[in-house]
Amino acid sequence: MMIEEEDGARTARDVWMRGLIMLLFMFAFAVGQALLNLTALVQFMWLLVTREPNTFLLHFGRSLAAWFAQIARFLSCASDEKPFPWKSWPNPD
Repeated sequence: MMIEEEDGARTARDVWMRGLIMLLFMFAFAVGQALLNLTALVQFMWLLVTREPNTFLLHFGRSLAAWFAQIARFLSCASDEKPFPWKSWPNPD
């Protein structure tokens, strides 16, 4: 959780720092969306050729989805835990 003052309120510095980190994660989320689109396109081309999904892309897509979920929880203040790169990349399983 965020550092709180004795009365339980967050300091102004903590709130501004969280806001800055939130902006960084908004940008990271947008980059991740582009990466997801590229992954989906490559996966589709793989399916056209082999008729089976690429296992690496399948697992990467799952871990990317888990990372998106972590970012969404942080951005909505449902969690104070910062996602990757502050912690390890999420395990898809």
